[in-house]
Amino acid sequence: MARIPLMPVQDSMFLLAESREHPMHVGGLQLYSLPDDAGPDYLSQIYHSLVADEQSVQPLFRRRPRRPVSSLGQWSWASDYLLDMEYHVRLTALPRPGRVRELLELTSRLHGSLLDRHRPLWEFSLIEGLEGNRFATYSKVHHALMDGVSSLILASRALSTNPDDRDMPPVWAVPPMQRPDKPGGGPLELLENLRASATDIAGVLPALVRSANTALREQASVLPFQAPRSIFNVQITGARRFAAQRWPVDRVKAIRRATGATLNDVVLAMCSGALRRYLLELGALPDRPLISMVPVSLRAKQKRSEASGNSVGAILVNLGTHLEDPAQRFTQIQQSAQIAKRSLAELSPLQILALSGLTMAPLAFAPLPGFVRMTPPPFNLIISNVPGSPKPLYWNGAKLDGMYPLSIPYDGQALNITITSYADQLQFGLTGCRRNVPHLQRLLGHLDDSLAELEKAVL
Repeated sequence: MARIPLMPVQDSMFLLAESREHPMHVGGLQLYSLPDDAGPDYLSQIYHSLVADEQSVQPLFRRRPRRPVSSLGQWSWASDYLLDMEYHVRLTALPRPGRVRELLELTSRLHGSLLDRHRPLWEFSLIEGLEGNRFATYSKVHHALMDGVSSLILASRALSTNPDDRDMPPVWAVPPMQRPDKPGGGPLELLENLRASATDIAGVLPALVRSANTALREQASVLPFQAPRSIFNVQITGARRFAAQRWPVDRVKAIRRATGATLNDVVLAMCSGALRRYLLELGALPDRPLISMVPVSLRAKQKRSEASGNSVGAILVNLGTHLEDPAQRFTQIQQSAQIAKRSLAELSPLQILALSGLTMAPLAFAPLPGFVRMTPPPFNLIISNVPGSPKPLYWNGAKLDGMYPLSIPYDGQALNITITSYADQLQFGLTGCRRNVPHLQRLLGHLDDSLAELEKAVL
């Protein structure tokens, strides 16, 4: 087997943290309209063509994790040249009547199962039987292999803006824009990586001091462990529930233009209002504001384009959920996000990753008995916004109607909200612990009410 470099520490953390209760993969649900000329065997033919073409699978999707003695216990990747394509690619059907409700139930079950570490860490399902002359695909890939931005990059490369393209390769056959793997992967490479990073790491402590000083000066700034305890900050099970819906991006852009905010500020305000309504309905709204961890992509800062690995920092944003007035909540969110972004502006990508790691570090201890119950949460939930294609896309003549991201709840973080843009829509994917986030689908209605409330307040 070919030897390739050691797995970066920020990637291997997702393997170290995984257990049956804590699957560490991200996913995507895509809805398609069948082409007008699609016959009854359209999906079956696509499935058989996918499983028959093992040779086209690119190296990224042949990687499986290993932990050899020569790496001093550090995770690395091995290349699997004996792929069982019928294991990785599945054809399934919805029970009648094939509504979106049944699709979301199936997706919830698929997203709750672990990926097999003895195989490359990805799966892809073709799902037929969806009403309205449609079908769906569900894919999942381990977070150690790629983050949400990376998976969206690859998914976009596997689609076309031309509906007449009928020979589109699957996502695992699209080569990523990346440097070739180098031979090696032993202790010397590990020591060299540590030496090269020493200068950047030396700047982490001063950056942390500056963040603390900013928090003391700026009322809207946030540090870890300022979050109140909420119903989301509990230990979770491995079962998942997924809810999804979309809204016209023009409605969000109108609020952005009227306020001078960013699109992500508006999305956070939309989530804030929905969370406030949801928790009030359950009689569980904390007196202090919820704090969201917001992932920040570092790919532009790093000038990287390869669609693999993890390149994500994190900021904390005050959601202002204790405020009844939507305009005041919006102002609180906007100020908090601006301060958090300014604190990262002068840092290197590695320093941002290190500081973000300190923010996320408590999650590594959350599975320990009593840790979540006895310690304050570092934040209340994760809200992520990943930009997608502004143009309509097609796969083998089938029009992509919607793409909904599925992410990772953690112990102490039972709810994750991830949003992506596609064409003229914002697509929301809500992933929650099936046991500890009751009536998850009600949050969709609250998101709609929250958007209307924002429009009334600022337009």
